[in-house]
Amino acid sequence: MKLFKSNCTTKVILTLNLALLILLSACEKKYVEITAQQELISDIEKLNQEVVEFEKIAEKSNDSKKIQQAFKKARLSYKKIEWAVEYFTPHPARFVNGPALDELEVAENTFIPPNGFQVIEEMIFPDYRLENKADLIRTIKILNGNFKQIQQHISAITISDAHILDASKMEINRILALGITGFDSPIAFQSIPEAASSLSSIGKLISKMNFESAESVQCENEINKLVNQAIHYCDSNSDFKTFDRAHFIKNFLNPISKKLVAFQKINKIENVDRNNVVNPKAITIFDKDAFDVNAFIPSEEYAYSADKATLGKQLFYENALSDDKTRSCSSCHNPEKAFTDGLKTNQSLTGSNLNRNTPTLTYASLQNAQFWDMRQLDLEKQSLDVITNKDEMHGNVANAIQLLSKDAAYQKLFKKAFPKSEKIEEWQVQNALASYIRSLNAFDSRFDKYMRGDSDDFTAEEKLGFNLFAGKAKCATCHFIPLFNGTVPPNYQKTEQEVIGTPADKNGKKISPDLGRYIQYQMPQLKNAFKTPSLRNVAVTAPYMHNGVYTTLEEVVDFYNKGGGVGLGIAVENQTLPADPLELNEKEIKALVAFMKTLTDKAYQ
Repeated sequence: MKLFKSNCTTKVILTLNLALLILLSACEKKYVEITAQQELISDIEKLNQEVVEFEKIAEKSNDSKKIQQAFKKARLSYKKIEWAVEYFTPHPARFVNGPALDELEVAENTFIPPNGFQVIEEMIFPDYRLENKADLIRTIKILNGNFKQIQQHISAITISDAHILDASKMEINRILALGITGFDSPIAFQSIPEAASSLSSIGKLISKMNFESAESVQCENEINKLVNQAIHYCDSNSDFKTFDRAHFIKNFLNPISKKLVAFQKINKIENVDRNNVVNPKAITIFDKDAFDVNAFIPSEEYAYSADKATLGKQLFYENALSDDKTRSCSSCHNPEKAFTDGLKTNQSLTGSNLNRNTPTLTYASLQNAQFWDMRQLDLEKQSLDVITNKDEMHGNVANAIQLLSKDAAYQKLFKKAFPKSEKIEEWQVQNALASYIRSLNAFDSRFDKYMRGDSDDFTAEEKLGFNLFAGKAKCATCHFIPLFNGTVPPNYQKTEQEVIGTPADKNGKKISPDLGRYIQYQMPQLKNAFKTPSLRNVAVTAPYMHNGVYTTLEEVVDFYNKGGGVGLGIAVENQTLPADPLELNEKEIKALVAFMKTLTDKAYQ
């Protein structure tokens, strides 16, 4: 009997221990950290719920403040997942938080109306108008549908550490170039709180990689510390107009970027195999070699090389490319004038004035379209266009090759640049000229050196000018930092055109008769549309605008300060530039001009 009781007791104890182990195991499972992908999906679900709640408020209430608060809450939540939405689902992302402008498919002569947060922002800020109610509800429903599509896609893919790190670096560049400039919050001015929300995801993402070496943990802690400091700075300085972007970039965004690169190196995380415009090894986006010109070439055989650039430089001064052997590329793109001609508009072979100003060739390689009207997609086609143009060079490349082939020096240069070729070909001439232009990106201005920490040569006035450029004056919403052209960061896959209403003359009574991109693609949105040019070396490349109408930077700033063509009183129905006055005072205009002068490369100072 005792033996029976003992066995029973043992069985009970064993059963209890087993139950305890199961319970403890279950408890442990509850606290297992979820993956970055699982948390991302959870955040998308939360955002969906907030968008649904936003829709309910829009349906039931006409209270402007309630509707605006629901909007702000939803977009702050979106900013937490922006890194993933933009990286993994770029197409629906365009219709979640893209500009409130038609998406143009110029080749098909069609357009897609905009949708998403920025469209909603225009409906409800600065004040909600009741006549927008139906459109508002419809737009919110579409927004919610896009998020469901995004959720399905992200649930189905595999997200690696390499993807997370690459997306994190891109998000830092997005915050720098778009987030803090007001690009996607042009009316509500919520850019700074939204930048803080975007930053909040970076530290969490790095922590979820679970690398355990002491060096990795230390780097991870340093990243989190910087992120928390950056968020605190945003929280303490949330006013859009007074936010010190120069300080924020130099003391927070650049150091975070450096630490992300260090973290990648410590843990031997591979680079993602993609066509990176930004060099994945670049410590910050301000590095001298941060941008890869080969990301803008037509195909691999056109890749840049120093030998091609050397040949291209020789061809750049070659008169044999023109019909009458009197003009070369350098005739209109003078290196001493930062590769411009200093004229209001270019001159034809016969000396008559043409319609457009000669743009600088510096940094021209970091664009997805060439010429003011964007009629050519790459520098190879651009060079052929100019050579064969009857007003500019009226040349024939095939005829020029016959002369070049007889020149021993050229034969040697071509063989070195294109060692696999038996003879000189037309594409090689184009590629060599384009390669020379691709060598003209110095990135050695005083601004570059200041941002890299190589120099403190930046006055208080210049710093104010930069903060105005990237803030109150809204220049950086079209001239994106750090290229200061219209190539859209952080992917740099698209170069934008704008309709700003440039006047025909300084009287400012009529718009320039040049229809710009509309001449090639006759869509009403493109009337008077021109490519957004680079502002690098802008202080030494006057006159300004496509028609050279303004001779000083002060005149240009005054034009924008008044609201472009519409602000001058010109009827420009399709103006993409906001027509509201910027309300810059004389001190601010002076500071803005002072900053733009810091963008001059060393060779032209």
